[in-house]
Amino acid sequence: MRFTPRRRDGLGPVVLSLPEDVLSEACDAVAGAPAYQRVAASPSVAQIERLRQLLEGAQRPMVIAGGSGWTPEACADFRRFVENWQLPVGLAFRFQDTLDNEHPNYAGDVGLGINPALAKRIHDADLLLALGPRLGEATTNGYTLLDIPKTKQTLVHVHQGADELGRVYAADLPIVSGMPELAAMLAAMKPASADKLPWRGAADEAHRAYLDWRKPRQIPGDVQMGEVIQQLRAHLPDDAILTNGAGNYATWLHRHFSYRHYRSQLAPTSGAMGYGVPAAIAAKSLYPQRTVVALAGDGCFMMSAQELATAMQYDLHVLFIVVNNGHFGTIRMHQERHYPGRVHGTGLTNPDFAAFARSFGAHGETVERTEDFLPALQRAMEAKRAAVIEIRMPQEASTPGATLEQIREQGRKLRGEA
Repeated sequence: MRFTPRRRDGLGPVVLSLPEDVLSEACDAVAGAPAYQRVAASPSVAQIERLRQLLEGAQRPMVIAGGSGWTPEACADFRRFVENWQLPVGLAFRFQDTLDNEHPNYAGDVGLGINPALAKRIHDADLLLALGPRLGEATTNGYTLLDIPKTKQTLVHVHQGADELGRVYAADLPIVSGMPELAAMLAAMKPASADKLPWRGAADEAHRAYLDWRKPRQIPGDVQMGEVIQQLRAHLPDDAILTNGAGNYATWLHRHFSYRHYRSQLAPTSGAMGYGVPAAIAAKSLYPQRTVVALAGDGCFMMSAQELATAMQYDLHVLFIVVNNGHFGTIRMHQERHYPGRVHGTGLTNPDFAAFARSFGAHGETVERTEDFLPALQRAMEAKRAAVIEIRMPQEASTPGATLEQIREQGRKLRGEA
């Protein structure tokens, strides 16, 4: 049956397509058929020993962790490993909950809008441990972060699926393994002398650079989104679940929100818009005692906004934060970068999102200044039902690091028009 081999890979959801006549026909149940059991490979002793040798011979090692298949126990083992070896850790695109972001070894997220200091640290590393991630387009910043097909760094690539290894990057040490199996063996592997590691202090330095990077920068308008995200973090439980879809608005979440708890980040690595709303509803259904917040852009929210009806029907107290800047921000950014001033099909005519929420019976708030956010958040949390907070921002506030006009000017320079 096709379900079984796909599940063995542990790579994610499985779609099983059945003809309509098969679905409507009666069939016999097989008595005593065993339930599905997880099957995963483990690193060999020789592979772990080789990894140790590479670490002991390194001067500037770096870890990129993430991907699927982690468990709370595996994350704890992974944390012990990076602590024992004092390794700086970057987390792959939208796998920022693999390690507590306040941990002194955390160096930041490796993805779109990467901290240039972190990108340089990865570039300058002599040993790169990729533990779990695919090393796909987003994590490698459009395949520009690492050389193809052979990285200049010695590359150890561990993944659950053998087909992923060598797909783009030829690893010096490829390992097929489940994450719990890998992490347990790494946690047991300790350096001969932690005080004599050549890179001692590198993790602290990388974490300080991350803390500086996540400080909010001034952006156009009366709402400073970086401050809003940090206020949100300060007023949520550590295990709160954050969901988002795709769009420039999510870069504020990636850069300024601190993920403290495993399975607190739900976000698509495929660039799928509209994901955050249904993901938040599903998360609240599974974990009714946990706080669940969905962050969405205006375009992203409108692709699944009707699911507010589901949240109300099942009394799911999800908080939806809608960043309304009146356009498809990511597409507009690329239009301005590649064809400055030629804008087509990206403007939006939006509803009053707070009134839209109230039409479903949900709580609705509108925020037009930074100082309005915390009172609105408090009222939304006290409403004891699904709530929408609309944050109105100017189109110029395109990303945490560049305005729309700056992006337009970059495009003109690239085209020789400046």
